[in-house]
Amino acid sequence: MQISSINDVKIYNLSHGKSLPEWLSDRKKRQLQKKDVDIQRRIELIQDFEMPTVCTSIKVSRDGQYILAAGTYKPRIRCYDTYQLSLKFERCLDSDVVAFDILSEDYSKLVFLHCDRYVEFHSQHGHYYKTRIPKFGRDFSYHYPSCDLFFVGSGSEVYRLNLEQGRFLNSLQTDAVEHNVCDINPVHHLFATGTSEGRVECWDPRVRNRVGLLDCALSSVREGTEVQGLPSISALKFNGSLSMAVGTSTGQVLMYDLRSSQPLLVKDHFYNLPIKSLNFHDPLDLVVSADSKIIKMWNKDTGKVFSSIQPQTNINDVCMYPKSGMLFTANEDPKMNTFYIPALGPAPRWCSFLDNLTEELEESPESTVYDDYKFVTRKDLENLGLSHLVGSSLLRAYMHGYFMDMRLYHKVKSMANPFAYEEYRKDKIRQKIEESRTQRVPLTKLPKVNKELALKLMEEGDDEAELASRKKKGKSVPSILGDDRFKVMFENPDYQVDEQSEDFRLLNPIVSKVGQKRKKKLRLLSQQAAAAQQEPEEEEEPEGRASSEEEESSDDDKSWVEEVREQRRLIRQEDYERRRQQRKETDRNTVLRDRGLNGPHKTSSVSAGTKPSQPQFYQIKAGEEFRSFNDMARKQKLQKASLEERLKLEENSGISNMADTAVGSKQITFTLKKSEQHKKQQQAERDHHAERKKLRRSAGHLSSARGRGRGRGRGSGRGRGWF
Repeated sequence: MQISSINDVKIYNLSHGKSLPEWLSDRKKRQLQKKDVDIQRRIELIQDFEMPTVCTSIKVSRDGQYILAAGTYKPRIRCYDTYQLSLKFERCLDSDVVAFDILSEDYSKLVFLHCDRYVEFHSQHGHYYKTRIPKFGRDFSYHYPSCDLFFVGSGSEVYRLNLEQGRFLNSLQTDAVEHNVCDINPVHHLFATGTSEGRVECWDPRVRNRVGLLDCALSSVREGTEVQGLPSISALKFNGSLSMAVGTSTGQVLMYDLRSSQPLLVKDHFYNLPIKSLNFHDPLDLVVSADSKIIKMWNKDTGKVFSSIQPQTNINDVCMYPKSGMLFTANEDPKMNTFYIPALGPAPRWCSFLDNLTEELEESPESTVYDDYKFVTRKDLENLGLSHLVGSSLLRAYMHGYFMDMRLYHKVKSMANPFAYEEYRKDKIRQKIEESRTQRVPLTKLPKVNKELALKLMEEGDDEAELASRKKKGKSVPSILGDDRFKVMFENPDYQVDEQSEDFRLLNPIVSKVGQKRKKKLRLLSQQAAAAQQEPEEEEEPEGRASSEEEESSDDDKSWVEEVREQRRLIRQEDYERRRQQRKETDRNTVLRDRGLNGPHKTSSVSAGTKPSQPQFYQIKAGEEFRSFNDMARKQKLQKASLEERLKLEENSGISNMADTAVGSKQITFTLKKSEQHKKQQQAERDHHAERKKLRRSAGHLSSARGRGRGRGRGSGRGRGWF
């Protein structure tokens, strides 16, 4: 059984339950029914309430004791006795049944309309008579006062067969091309037929004349939709003497009053599927309309939805058991569904125990299809090591995989992974630990990038939040950490702040002082807010005296300026040390390169005329390798000095001695070549000095001012140019 609630209306699907696979043998099914408790507890309201393949239509006799259903394949009719809750009889037919009706109170008089134009009559014992109509029939209705059967079908005529006289009467000639459905009003016996052109024609059987014509096609078209053709009439049902419901092939239900040509209400199923069945539930003023997908129950006056049922298979017909909340459906499936809705009415007398079981059935869990079998794919079989069982009786092929016994599956899985329970146990323990950790005091989690900046922003945010909490109307500024626009700054390593860079060291004093000022201001404001709560009135500061804030600001300006200067000095010193280390590294590399070039292989290559790697600053002198052993102190001094100092010391001699304690010393000579620009600059300086000497005047007669002039000229750079 399946329990669903649509619009707060409980719906019990009594046909739903645990089904067994069709490929099991009868013996296996019986064994499962004996062993499995769930299968034993299935609710089988009527035994064998199903068809071999498909059920096309279903009806209930007027006395409520018999349920008749027509289906295929092979074409047959089945009758179920509700008092015995079992199948009473089954009769096979020659062709499929299009429509059938029960003429008596019980099953003793039946009429079947077949798809091959035959009309077959059955009595209580079985087949009674068979005749044929000129056109293929689609529906028929029985007129009780005159004992006439009205057949409608693919032709324009409505055929009349009188059962009292046993012959066909004059047919009714209509203006329609084809007829789909028909019905007779149970009160005044008005005959109505629905045509394929979307019209409803009403006839009076007493005078055999048409008394009304309704055009339902245009009324059923919704606004804003494209019309691909006129909708035809697919269902028709009378309710009382004046009400009529019309179903169209596009999924609309139109409610009419026979005194008006316009519909009172248009209800759309929104599936664009033909309406197949229409029924009325008078106690609640409901209309039960059904297409192939859904059964909808709604109020016939307002159109408000009461509830709906959507089976898993397509619907062919719906039959409501009279004066109860039970209905049956004929589906495109062997099983015929039985639904019980307590809100519509009580259970029928033959199954009154349902009213006592509904509360227990609500609490019972829903069973799963194929509980005893596990569906596995070929990949699952390879992981479990059961590929060799393919083709055996232990695996049953189904679609893209196989069915195997659930016990075998669990046993093999425990053997393939013996530590599955341990892993499950560890996961549960880990979850319990995590749940207990959430009850502890949460720690501040810093990001991986810019941790110092994040900590600083957190502290500032706490200070602002504390100040805003003390103020009644204060609002704290949102922090950068909570802004999505700046979250990349704390996730991407490319945004890491380099605290050793020159820009950071020069700007950090200013930023730090600004932050300190901000903290002082926040602290001062918090103190003022606290003091304002205690003492509302504060004394004003005397005029002519600088406030403490101005004095602190001036001191802060001086302090950060000094820090910036100190940082600049340190940066210059570090730059100087860095260049000095680079020069030392360059000299060391030069010495190592000289050692490599003076080896036996390098010397021969140079003497043979090969050019060394660029740039060439020296020439190798053979025969003078051991000249510099005498002056060790001088060589050590030259090694410690820089290249520039060594070049200046030996500029006059033009010889540079470099010692090598491991191999020996090598003597190299080179000539410094001055660039053309340097030569031009030196020549310009010499010309300038010569010109100044010519223009110089003696100042011997100014004996008193000579001392002051010379002193001023020597003391400042400006005096040199004057004399």
